[in-house]
Amino acid sequence: MAQSDHWDVGGEVGITVDAREERGGWKNRLDFLFSCISLSVGLGNVWRFPYLCYKNGGGAFLVTYSIAMFLCGIPLFFQEVAIGQYLGLGGSTFVGQLCPILQGVGYATMTMVFFLDLYYCIIIAWTLFYLINSFTYFPELPWSKCGNPWNTESCYEKQWNVSEIVNATNQTNTSPVEEFWEKRMLGMTSGILEIGGIRWELLFCLIIGWTVVYLVICKGIHQSGKVLWFTALFPYVILIILAIKAVTLPGAATGLMYYITPRWSELLGSGPWIDGASQIFFAYSIGTGALPALGSYNNFNYNCYRDAIITCVVNTLTSILAGCMTFAILGNLALEQNVSIDSVVTSGPGLVFLTYPEVVLTLPWAPIWAGIFFLMLITLGIDSEFCLVESFVTGMVDNWPKQLRPWRKKFTFLVCLSLCILGIPMVTQGGIFIFQLMDYYSASGMCLLWVCFFQTVAISWVFGGHKVSDCIEKMMGVRPSRFWYFCWVYLSPSVILGIFIFYICEYVPAKYGNYEYPTWAEAIGIMISLSSMLWIPGYAIYYLLTSPGSLIENFKEGFVSKINLTPLKQVTERVAKIPMSESHAGLLTKSNSFMK
Repeated sequence: MAQSDHWDVGGEVGITVDAREERGGWKNRLDFLFSCISLSVGLGNVWRFPYLCYKNGGGAFLVTYSIAMFLCGIPLFFQEVAIGQYLGLGGSTFVGQLCPILQGVGYATMTMVFFLDLYYCIIIAWTLFYLINSFTYFPELPWSKCGNPWNTESCYEKQWNVSEIVNATNQTNTSPVEEFWEKRMLGMTSGILEIGGIRWELLFCLIIGWTVVYLVICKGIHQSGKVLWFTALFPYVILIILAIKAVTLPGAATGLMYYITPRWSELLGSGPWIDGASQIFFAYSIGTGALPALGSYNNFNYNCYRDAIITCVVNTLTSILAGCMTFAILGNLALEQNVSIDSVVTSGPGLVFLTYPEVVLTLPWAPIWAGIFFLMLITLGIDSEFCLVESFVTGMVDNWPKQLRPWRKKFTFLVCLSLCILGIPMVTQGGIFIFQLMDYYSASGMCLLWVCFFQTVAISWVFGGHKVSDCIEKMMGVRPSRFWYFCWVYLSPSVILGIFIFYICEYVPAKYGNYEYPTWAEAIGIMISLSSMLWIPGYAIYYLLTSPGSLIENFKEGFVSKINLTPLKQVTERVAKIPMSESHAGLLTKSNSFMK
């Protein structure tokens, strides 16, 4: 396509195609693909997917996950990347341009990303703790046997046979792996009412985690292309090796059957639906502003469709592989304990730390394999975390460029330090209950569905599905099929809205295993969700009351897209009114009224 055929996107913050040269971009065609894989394939696949699948009855969760993937996940992933590439803008900046009255989507996204940044690094701290302890008892692993100071009388070792376990005086048996997780690392109390003291070793690991995140992002994520190659490819080598070992364990077949067999009665509740859809958006990073940011570094004519499909397929296969490994191990544990699979362990965010350490015990040189596995988890966690922190930092810098851009590194340090301090309550003895509350309410579930719905409305309804197809055709020379248009305009928003309503009608409070939170803790969780959700109607009301004109005029004007699809040869090249940060992945932009 000739240079004169490129189109200007208009609006207050849009940039011309030629201006992209000043903005920078990927140095290698594969940098974008591996960056997308590195962003979307992370702890959400290896840590979150298995425990949500276990929580929701295995196969029932796979049904809802698959529906959400085909009708929402893949279409919206492609749409976000394509819009970012076309506009040359990242984050949720484009939402305010596509639909001014829905600029609150950007602020809602910022709030969710802030909460996600806050608790995501706790998982990295847990992983660092396991990594360090993988070598402190060399040549053994501290969770390989009972008899340690933290073990209880109910601890049983794997060399016991089933009859010994069943005939044991204490009928409540726990494995050394479970007790290492609960007693040694967490020092877990009985509930959120008992916070207990700080786990100093975990706090040390949390500080290390945030230090690594800061060192990676202090110069901007777009300068880390080759780092993302390694973080995208390294985990698969380890996952495949461990998966092969897991499926050969005794009882693995039973676990795998539980994994793929739907219990249809589970689909009558809201749990599998809300968790399946949330996991798709969470794992694909939809609605976080990161995908448009990555797409915005592409050349105007780059074929992002191919890379979007590859990324989504790789993401899903990674989750399925991690699920196979987890349920194979659960089948083995169920055989050893002579119990059903759904009662092997307490379902929760610690599932990955109960199953994967179990399988490395069966490998020769177990400490080495444990160290490699937890190094892999750290790699997955760090690359997702620094992408998310970068999104938050850049959003703030893009809103106050004059005040913050000259001090970007210092501001990034301040953000990382603040998030580290705010995360301290989650490394206390009762911190796991705070963590579970954050994971359930802050950046998934109803708030994530809410934000994704209104972002889809802004792109597919206000701007228009036909215009999105036009933009893609101008970039790649091929017009998307009717399937994509139908998903963008009808299926995706309908599925998101339907599941959201289902969630509200069949609301189920957060739980950690069998522990039920008190009413006040549940109320705090709901307020955390509302802190992001209320930005959208709140800003809409603000827009109507403060914009010039009557309420009716402002309402009509608020749903008029500010993006102009004008041939580049008919306009004068201009640069962005809001300067980009070093990473150029803005989440927000100043509106005509709200950020004066």
